[in-house]
Amino acid sequence: MDAYGHVNNAVFLRYLEEARIDFLSRRGKESKDGSVVARHEIDYKRQLVHRPTPVDVELWVSQIRAASFTVSYEVKDEDLVYVRASTVIVPFDFEAQRPRRITPEEREFLQQYLDDASEQEAVAA
Repeated sequence: MDAYGHVNNAVFLRYLEEARIDFLSRRGKESKDGSVVARHEIDYKRQLVHRPTPVDVELWVSQIRAASFTVSYEVKDEDLVYVRASTVIVPFDFEAQRPRRITPEEREFLQQYLDDASEQEAVAA
């Protein structure tokens, strides 16, 4: 919390990170290859004050490219959206220390979570 009694903007990045790590761990594959964050974009819609009940973080894939993908989020309650955000993620070969392309297996996993509207936009492009 910050001096004004609401959740600090940097804490929202942690919420998004926790949701993203949980999501990516569903793939269940260990390797030398991983991913790095290339960009975050966050729109703060309303302040979230301290309270004992948790908030929900909804996550979906909004874009898949050859060497990156975008995850979108909403931090919310049933009726209220506190934050809308997106993260561009780049697959990365840590051994070679360079970005890499998305593998067919990764693409198949990501497509399961691709938003229908995003998929239609990609086909139209």
